[in-house]
Amino acid sequence: MFKERVAVITGASRGIGHCVAAYMAERGATIVAVSRNAADTAALVDQIENAGGQAISVAADVSVGADVDGVVKTAIDTFGRIDILVNNAGITRDALLPRLKDDMWDEVININLKGAFLCTRAISRVMTKQRYGRIVNITSVVGQMGNAGQANYCASKAGLVGMTRSNAIELGRRNVTVNAVAPGFIETDMTAGLPEKVREDMLARIPLGVFGQPADVAAAVAFLASEEAGYITGHELSVNGGMHM
Repeated sequence: MFKERVAVITGASRGIGHCVAAYMAERGATIVAVSRNAADTAALVDQIENAGGQAISVAADVSVGADVDGVVKTAIDTFGRIDILVNNAGITRDALLPRLKDDMWDEVININLKGAFLCTRAISRVMTKQRYGRIVNITSVVGQMGNAGQANYCASKAGLVGMTRSNAIELGRRNVTVNAVAPGFIETDMTAGLPEKVREDMLARIPLGVFGQPADVAAAVAFLASEEAGYITGHELSVNGGMHM
């Protein structure tokens, strides 16, 4: 499915990013696993290599342009090309609006939105020269419907949707597609710490009656990153069990 394709995946140390990297590697992709600390993705790289695949870890803060440029240089120096970018890196700093501090807003926007912009800008230069590329941004159901205590996170994810569509228009003529996947409530480390009452309330809003798994998101990302999705661009694919329609 992804033989001879090189995929850069940010936020690959755990949760959805880790699963996307492993899922795509199983289907032939060479993985550039990006996280703030390369040691955090060492187990992922070992897992991929032990299964016969290729992968490297690259340490980078995606909100810093020089770090992103370093990721691109390392990927090109090592593998010669970049075919797929998955902008998955994301954090939360939750607080109700009156208590939401400036630094909490800035940190979330810088990682979740600016980071995706910096990665897309840098890697799209490679893709347009190749005249091939697949970019997939990980948004969120709360970017579509809002959520109390997450104005910063919701704004960052909604902003990604606008950026997805704009970039799809700009890059389409160079055979580069740009799409988004909007997960709902997915069982990850980020959601594991939520109070049980919150989890129960969330579950009651999901028509399928179960929480999603990282593999559900990985399958959607892999489709949009595949050859078969070549005529899909500027689209946000919801993976939420019907939580928001």
